[in-house]
Amino acid sequence: MIAAHAATQLVHHISMTATWLQEAGPQWDPISLWKQMGWVARAVVFILFIMSGWSFGVMIDRWMAFNAARKQSRAFAPAVAGALRDGKIDEAIKVAERNKRSHLAKVVTAGLMEFRAHQDSSDIPGETIEASKRALERTEAIVHAELKRGLGGLATIGSTAPFVGLFGTVMGILNAFKGISQEKATGLAAVAGGIAEALVTTAFGLLVAIPAVMMFNYLTGRVEAFDVEMDNSSSELIDYFLKRRGAVRR
Repeated sequence: MIAAHAATQLVHHISMTATWLQEAGPQWDPISLWKQMGWVARAVVFILFIMSGWSFGVMIDRWMAFNAARKQSRAFAPAVAGALRDGKIDEAIKVAERNKRSHLAKVVTAGLMEFRAHQDSSDIPGETIEASKRALERTEAIVHAELKRGLGGLATIGSTAPFVGLFGTVMGILNAFKGISQEKATGLAAVAGGIAEALVTTAFGLLVAIPAVMMFNYLTGRVEAFDVEMDNSSSELIDYFLKRRGAVRR
């Protein structure tokens, strides 16, 4: 009987507390929360919204660029290998020009064009190989910079968004203390608005930062894989030039 009575009283108190919070506390839907926020918290949320839009724009742009580069490179590699195997450098350059979004095509095109520019004589001097190698290195650096476009901003957003949200959190806590001092009370109703404001900015900051950090790491990994592929293609092309020079000398 005592346990049943205690349980009944506990349910009654919980019900009364919930009713009091619903009547005295702030509304928890997004529109009501926005109306209850101070101008500083609204500015923080607005900044985080811009950062989120920027980061998602970079994610979509890099995702599309990397997928296009991967798709065209898969079609380009066997086609250019066949053309070079038959000694058709002009055909290989045409194949590369048809796959302009491929990172491999950009690098190989630079090397082939430099090599073709020195083919006027019957003998291919060693300087031609060095010139082609330098052209490949320059193009690799340019393509690497193109692939990393926007990733620096993504890293910045991922690292700073939690601190921007934390600034809103601090302002929300200050508003909570302000509510205590104005209402001369320490109850939940006095601090609910400020605490809600603080939690919203904190959550929004994390919501912006977590996808940005995850995608930055993923996209950086893909750029590194592309760098390896470009290095391998450059080395194979230099080997081809050396073999071709040796064949001409014989």
